[in-house]
Amino acid sequence: MFTYLIHRVLIMIPTLLVISLVTFVIIQLPPGDYISNQIQELIAQGDTAALEKAEFLRKQFGLDKPMAEQYAVWLGIWPGEQGFSGLLQGDWGWSFEHNVPVNDVIGDRLLMSFILNFSAILFTWIVAFPIGVYAATHQYSWGDHGLTLVGYLGIATPNFLLALVLLYFAKLYFGLEIGGLMDSKYLDQPWTWGKFQSVLAHLWIPVIVIGTSGTAGMIRRLRANLLDELQKQYVTTARAKGLRSTKLLVKYPIRMALNPFVADIGNLLPSVISGSAIVAVVLSLPTSGPMLLEALRSQDQYLAGSFLMFLALLTVIGVFISDVLLAMLDPRIRLSGGASK
Repeated sequence: MFTYLIHRVLIMIPTLLVISLVTFVIIQLPPGDYISNQIQELIAQGDTAALEKAEFLRKQFGLDKPMAEQYAVWLGIWPGEQGFSGLLQGDWGWSFEHNVPVNDVIGDRLLMSFILNFSAILFTWIVAFPIGVYAATHQYSWGDHGLTLVGYLGIATPNFLLALVLLYFAKLYFGLEIGGLMDSKYLDQPWTWGKFQSVLAHLWIPVIVIGTSGTAGMIRRLRANLLDELQKQYVTTARAKGLRSTKLLVKYPIRMALNPFVADIGNLLPSVISGSAIVAVVLSLPTSGPMLLEALRSQDQYLAGSFLMFLALLTVIGVFISDVLLAMLDPRIRLSGGASK
């Protein structure tokens, strides 16, 4: 087991390096950069003083250097100018659009993203688990058919469309303005009990919207896995020996059917931070999804690149945790391809 853990950790290092290279190249593919676009606008406006400042920023952050050198500086394996140490030293760079360090831009948004998406994940698990178990243990019943229909509707309905519908009905029937995650008076204010209550009052709509598709998909996977386990020989043998149905269900089949829940940890950590960007735009949520979209649109390369690398790191860590937990949960999963049969 220890050898397996060391092997998995060592694989994470080249994986992150390849992801960083791909991320940087993709961000650099569109012509120009944020400073170049700003220079073009300043030339059109005839603003000479601002133009000189833009040229200075371009040289200061090495945007006039070859792409390979820019990548090395961004990663932190090549000395940068003006004290920029790179990702390996925890320096996420400078946001040209916001004119502040990247750390300052994403700080509050990460907290709000965590609150929103962690709540959506809890909603998904709490709703999907009992429904999936019921549907599997009552196969082809009216309840199973009804829940299957609801599941298909949840999978087929786009999140942004559901967000628009809920916005309309909340305003029409309840008179609620549910855009955002808090009342406007609490924006950019320190956390208080009133601000916390305001967040809770606004949280239920985005939690339902974001959690719906995940809940529907999880129900289908759990039902399918549990049905497969219930038809296996060990279940028939346990029933023949007189083991009570509830004890049998909890001790063996449910444990084996939990694999999709554990496997989803690989996507769990990045989703807690990034969330659903389109839903966040529709509901005007102050999360990190819209920020990332705007950074990519404006070619704010340090903000976009550093945030994408942060999500990649969370994904790799999540996959590592899910692999270890799956190996501990399910004895059928072997830790190495050379394990003897």
